[in-house]
Amino acid sequence: MLKFVFKRLLLFVPTVLAISIVTFVLIQLPPGDYISVYALQLESSGQEASEQLLSALRQRYGLDQPIYVQYFKWMGNILLHGDFGHSMQWNRPVGDLIWERIGWTFTISIATLIFTWIVAFPIGVYSATHQYSFLDYLFSFIGFVGQGIPDFLLALVLMWIGYSTFGLEVGGLFSEAYRNAAWSWNKFVDLLRHLWVPVIVLGISGTAALIRTMRANLLDELRKPYVVTARAKGMKEWQLIWKYPVRVALNPFVSSMAYVLPGLVSGTTIISVVLSLPTTGPMQIRSLMSQDMYLAGSFFLLLSSLTVLGTLISDMLLAWVDPRIRLE
Repeated sequence: MLKFVFKRLLLFVPTVLAISIVTFVLIQLPPGDYISVYALQLESSGQEASEQLLSALRQRYGLDQPIYVQYFKWMGNILLHGDFGHSMQWNRPVGDLIWERIGWTFTISIATLIFTWIVAFPIGVYSATHQYSFLDYLFSFIGFVGQGIPDFLLALVLMWIGYSTFGLEVGGLFSEAYRNAAWSWNKFVDLLRHLWVPVIVLGISGTAALIRTMRANLLDELRKPYVVTARAKGMKEWQLIWKYPVRVALNPFVSSMAYVLPGLVSGTTIISVVLSLPTTGPMQIRSLMSQDMYLAGSFFLLLSSLTVLGTLISDMLLAWVDPRIRLE
C-alpha cells in the first residue's frame, strides 16, 4: 500500500504541471485577451479606451510578455508564495475569490453526496433482494425518470412548487432578511429551508444511477457460488447479504469518491445559475468568457489536483473495502 501511494504521489506533480501547461495555453488560444474584452465593454457603454490606458493595463497584468513568461511567473508565485495571481475582472486576489465561495460549494456537495448515498444504498439493496417485486418495478421506473429529467428543468419545477405550494423563496441559500445577517439559529433554519432544493436537484440523477448500479452489482453477487454455499450451510439470510455481497457491491459508491473532491470546486454551474447559488461554478464560467486567465487557470489547476487526489483516495478505499483488489 505504501509503495503504491508513494508512486502515485511521485506522479502527482508532473501530472498536475502538465495539465496546468495545457490549460494555460488553451485559455489564451482565443484571439485577444482580457484587455481586449475590457475595451469592447467600454465601447459598448459609450466610453472610449485610449491605447495608452490599454497598454498600461497589459503591462500591469503582464499580458505584454510572452506566454511562457506569464506561465512561469504564475506557477512560480503559486509554488513559492501560494499566490494564485490577481483577477483582472474582479480586481481582487484569485485566492480570496476562490476560497470565499468554495465553502458554500463544499456544503452543497457534501450534503448532496450524503443524500445520494442515504437514498440509493438501501433502495438498491432492496431492489436486488426483492427482484421483480412491485417496489422493485416502482424504484426502477423512478430511477429511469430521474436519469432522464434535466437538472435545470427539475430545479425550475421545484422552485415553482416551493413558491406556489409552501410560499418559500427557494432561490439562493438564504431569504432576503438573513442574507447579510450574522449567524444565528434562525439563519441556520433558513439555510435548511433553502438547501433542500439544490440537494435534491443535484442528487436525483446520481441517486438514480447508483440505485441501478447497486441493484445490478448485488444481483451478480447473489448468484455466485460462495453465496449459494453460505446459504446451504444455513447462514441467516440478512447476515449473508450484508456481510459479503453488499460489501462487494459497494464498489461503485467508493469509486464515486474520485469525483467528489473536484466537485467541491466546480459545483454544477447550470444549477447554480438557475438557483442563484453562491458557488464557484458561475465564477469559473465568467472567468473563461472574459479571458481572466489567472482566475480560470487557478480553477482548472485546483480541479486537476483534486481529481488526481480523489482518484488516489478512491483506489485506497476500494482496496480496503474489497480484499480482491490489490494495489501492487
